[in-house]
Amino acid sequence: MFTGKRILVTGGTGSFGNAFVRRLLDEGSFERLIIYSRDEFKQYTMKNELLKEYGEDKIKRLRFFIGDVRDRERVQRAAFAVNYIVHAAAMKHVPICEYNPFEAIKTNIHGAQNIIDAAIDQRVQKVVALSTDKAVNPINLYGGTKLVSDKLFVAANAYAASKSTVFSVVRYGNVAGSRGSIIPLFQKMVAEGAASLPITDMRMTRFWITLQEGVDLVIKALRESKGGETYISKIPSFRIPDLAKAIGGDKISLHEIGIREGEKLHEVMVAKDDSHTFEYDKHYIVYPQFDWWNVEDYYAPGGTALPGGFEYNSGTNTEWLSVQDLRNRLEL
Repeated sequence: MFTGKRILVTGGTGSFGNAFVRRLLDEGSFERLIIYSRDEFKQYTMKNELLKEYGEDKIKRLRFFIGDVRDRERVQRAAFAVNYIVHAAAMKHVPICEYNPFEAIKTNIHGAQNIIDAAIDQRVQKVVALSTDKAVNPINLYGGTKLVSDKLFVAANAYAASKSTVFSVVRYGNVAGSRGSIIPLFQKMVAEGAASLPITDMRMTRFWITLQEGVDLVIKALRESKGGETYISKIPSFRIPDLAKAIGGDKISLHEIGIREGEKLHEVMVAKDDSHTFEYDKHYIVYPQFDWWNVEDYYAPGGTALPGGFEYNSGTNTEWLSVQDLRNRLEL
């Protein structure tokens, strides 16, 4: 689907961006891939790493754009003659967003609006925005800004009017092994000889999704979306104490330190109030609830409408990873 296409990925030097760019380089069919981010050192590092892995001939189709999604004019320039946009740029660190609320709003909300305007003005074909479980029933500012961002991208399908730009959202939680996740923290502590690992709450659960699974879902949304959908993968859950045991071994001890401000016991991907949810073989889709969207032809085939009150929650999930399952996935 990327043959001859031009793709823009914002936040392109992050964990997702690195995985997405490598997937496209492996497939090798696109015309141009624009990596848009504000950190010149990360761009320099990423470019050199890709050069070593893929060679100069393959990466000559990459374009590294320095820019911030807050900068409307720069976003417009980056989106020129682009077919697809994957919007991964965001402020994501919960405590930092709490302490710097205006900055989080500028990036996560105003930046989303800039992407929407640029996509419509430049007649981009499709836009997929990355969301988070924290946007569901948000209890912290990061989640609140991402909820607003999600609403903007869904409503953008009406805003686009006759210009035919299609907007959709992909939602997942903490990615296994990504920067800032609990896995590298536990691994670092164990490597440094820690005898005990800190657990905020022994009841805490999370969904397990890999970067590659996240990339798969984004590509699915780019391929299939008709406008306004929120895609959620069906994935297993795990208990945080089990993860600590998988990384630290049977002899590691655990100590509870208390849940942090803005942190939830469980991840929720589909809220009970998302009454327009359909189940598919390997994913869910939450469809928009607008009069303008009420066209049955928009529904992806093969889905089953779920009853009101359905919730996709890591604590009540039906698929679980054991300690050994986690060790296998971590290759320990």
